[in-house]
Parts: sequence; C-alpha cells; structure tokens
Amino acid sequence: MNSQKKDTKTAIFDIDKENDFPDWYTNIVRVAELADVRYGVKGFTPFPPWSTMSMNLMFDILEDALQRKDHLPMIFPTVIPEANLRKEAQHVAGFTPQVFWISEIGEGEKLEERLALRPTSETAIYPMYSLWVRSWRDLPMKRYQRVSVFRSEIKSTRPFLRGREFLWIESHNVYASHEEAKAQVMEDLEITQEVCTDNYGLPVMIFRRTQWDKFPGALNTYAADTLMPDGKVIQLPSTHDLGDNFAKAFDIKFLNKENETVHAWQTCYGPAISRIFGAMISIHGDNKGLRLPFKVAPYQVVIVPIFKGKDADAVLKYCLDIKKTLQNASFRVHLDKSEETPGWKYNYWEMKGVPIRIEAGPRDLKQNKIVLFRRDTMERETIDLKEMKKRVTALGKEIDENLHSMAAAKFEGLVVNAERLGEIDDALEKGKIARVPFCSIEMDGYPCAEDIEKNTRGEIRGIRIDIDDKPEGLCVVCGKVAEEVVYIARSY
Repeated sequence: MNSQKKDTKTAIFDIDKENDFPDWYTNIVRVAELADVRYGVKGFTPFPPWSTMSMNLMFDILEDALQRKDHLPMIFPTVIPEANLRKEAQHVAGFTPQVFWISEIGEGEKLEERLALRPTSETAIYPMYSLWVRSWRDLPMKRYQRVSVFRSEIKSTRPFLRGREFLWIESHNVYASHEEAKAQVMEDLEITQEVCTDNYGLPVMIFRRTQWDKFPGALNTYAADTLMPDGKVIQLPSTHDLGDNFAKAFDIKFLNKENETVHAWQTCYGPAISRIFGAMISIHGDNKGLRLPFKVAPYQVVIVPIFKGKDADAVLKYCLDIKKTLQNASFRVHLDKSEETPGWKYNYWEMKGVPIRIEAGPRDLKQNKIVLFRRDTMERETIDLKEMKKRVTALGKEIDENLHSMAAAKFEGLVVNAERLGEIDDALEKGKIARVPFCSIEMDGYPCAEDIEKNTRGEIRGIRIDIDDKPEGLCVVCGKVAEEVVYIARSY
C-alpha cells in the first residue's frame, strides 16, 4: 500500500486544475496511484489499492441505501447468450455496436451460440425473472448486483470517467402496477441524492432524458448530472421506467389478485461507482492533489511522528497509542513510520487526499497534545490528546460539509437563459449550461436537437424534474410554441 519513493516529484503535486484540468486529471490518476494505464488493452485499467479501497467504501454506502429500501443482493453470470440479448429488439439495437462477443474457446473451437460480455444485465436476468415471478405474492421483487459491465466505447477512453469495463451496481425490480414502478424510479432518484450528494459531496441536477437519449427499450430515463472542472457535465446514476416492454419480451407474467395472468412492470437503476469516483476526485481535488471526503477516504487519519535521536522511541510509542485509540473508535488510520522527512510525508499525504493529519513530536508528547491538520482548508490546530476522538469526529463532518459546499458553489450562476443558437454557443464556450425553450422532447423534436448539436456541440440533457420549470416563448430552433424547457451542455 505504502509505495513511497525517494522522489520529490512523487511527493509534491502542483498543477493548476482550473486552467489545465486534462493534465491535472491524467497526472493525479498516475501520481496518486489510482489507476495504471499500462495494462495494454485500451479501456481496461487495473485499479491499485488507493482507489479500490475508496470505491469499496462507496459501494458499501450505496448497498446500505439499497438494502434499507428492501433490495436484496444477487450475482449473475458475466456472459449472456446471444438469443437472450436479441429478444428485446429496441434494447439490442441500442447496445449491439458496443457488445464484446465470445465466439470460440480453446484452440479455435467454435461455440454453438455466441456469448456477449454483459453491456448491462436485463437480458441475462429477465429470463430468470420469468421463472421466479409466478404470483402477486412474489411482488415487488427488488434485486441488485455489484458487477463489472463491458462496452466497446468508441470515444477516447479515460480512467474511471470513460472505459470499456466499469464497476457498478445495477438494480432490477418487478411490480404489479405501473404506478409502483414509477414510484420506484422516484425512490432511485432519492437514493442518488442521498448517496452522491450527502455522502460523496457531489451536487447534481436531475433530468428526464429525451426520447432519443433514453435507455434502449425503456419508456423513460431519468438521470443525475454533475459539473466537471472543465465546464462539461457528466452523467452519474440513471434510472429507467421499463414499462412492460421487457416483461412482454421475456414473458414475465404473474397471477394477480383477480386470478388473471398479466405482464409485470419493471424498472432498472445503474450507478457506476467507478465513474462517480472519477467525478468525485475531479470536483473535490485541488492544485495539490486529491481531497477525499472523510466518509470514503481509505485512511481518514494519517499520523506523522516528528522525532530524531533520543526522542524517537518515546514519540513512536506515543503515536502508536494514538493509532490504537482511533482504531478502537472505528476510524481508518495509518501511522507513517517510513524514513522520509516529515515535510516529504506532509506533501505525500496531502497529494493522496487524506482528510486529517495528526502530527506529534517531543514537545507534544510532554504536553500531552497533538497537532491536527485538515486537508480541505490546509489549516492546523493544536488540541489536548483527551479531546482527540471528539475533535476528529467533528472535523470529519466539517470536512465533508465544506467539500460539498465548495462543489455546490460551482453551480451558482451556472445556468444561463438562451433564446438563440448563438447564445447557446456562447454559454457553452464559457463552461455554462444553457436553459432553452424547446418544442418537444418526444421524437418529433429530434431534428431540432440535431441542429443544436451541429451548431453548438452541445447536447440536450433533458427537462429538470427537481425544480418547477415552465416553458415560455418559442422553440429556439423551429420557432414553434415551446412545450418544454430543456438544458443544453457539453458532456463526457
């Protein structure tokens, strides 16, 4: 885990994130040992311990939220028979260009049927749901799995943000009525805000996507977008009202209370933890490196002993006692006993984003005190040792609240009204989101959306459902009376 080296460049990180975000991102991923792009297969990236530990904590928070809402875990195979994948026509049309296929085994032995590495799992899970769902008493059925999915991303890949394998949770739910399914979609969005905003510190806007940008096979798609440092938005979790489309394709029926056999109603929800992690480090990081939220930092506290000569043993024992006390209080703690200088260690752990650093030397030992350093504000304070547990708890909450507040401040003044294509382009060039009157997010509005993308390189993110938005005026493209207010941004 601790792969420190006697290399000043490894310990000190100083890149202007606001003015050169691509370089900042590429370098922090490498220097903080979050991913290693040298694996040799485009879009497939090993994740070393520091990012894996943090993502595991993020998974735990999300799984806890799902289980509190009565979702149960399951695990399905990675491969999907081609016949299954092709049962739902809209779905397969949407995903076929991105599918990785397995067609042979061993020394060229052809499979009787090609197998797909799952791009998502509807066509793997729903044939089994047709066996598991028999009666209204089996419903609602709320299940999820924590897996990798595989998509042959055609755009340029970037660790965490856009890859060909990404880590996520997907929930797949079955209901007796469409009203229950639509309520589940709203619950998914509540979970999104609880997890992404309250725990990871990421402010989001909630959209209903357009009909040309929905999940293949769904009736409607809803998604949370957040703003990246380069002025582009990135999609975090999305949730989908599948209606009874997949139930009809995969014969998911049940006997209702009236003793009638009817098709079920379904939803699915897909938070990609690896992508959310990429957004989180991007939004919270600064010119010195990472700033991780206290809740998801692999080490919440790092202890740096300051000693030399005759004081070394006593100071080290003092720090070991501090570590034990904090561990007994369930904090994630690391004691840096390496031979590097204290200054080198300070820079290293600041770059790694550890929320709290404890410094202790001979003077602190004699006075029964410690120095606390908080990574978000780069401020120090000296406290009595007996106050340590209480202060670390309070400081962790303060850090998470402060990181969220600073991220939310980026949203202030972000949205600008635009009534002409030139105004949209001007807004996007400045890293803003354009709020625009628009004819329709049904398919008849697609030609206008194409015109907007051609002239501004912006994408319609959808209509916001987290605020009350009333259309006024005329569509910015075709001049028809506006039926919607849409938001346009450049995106990942």
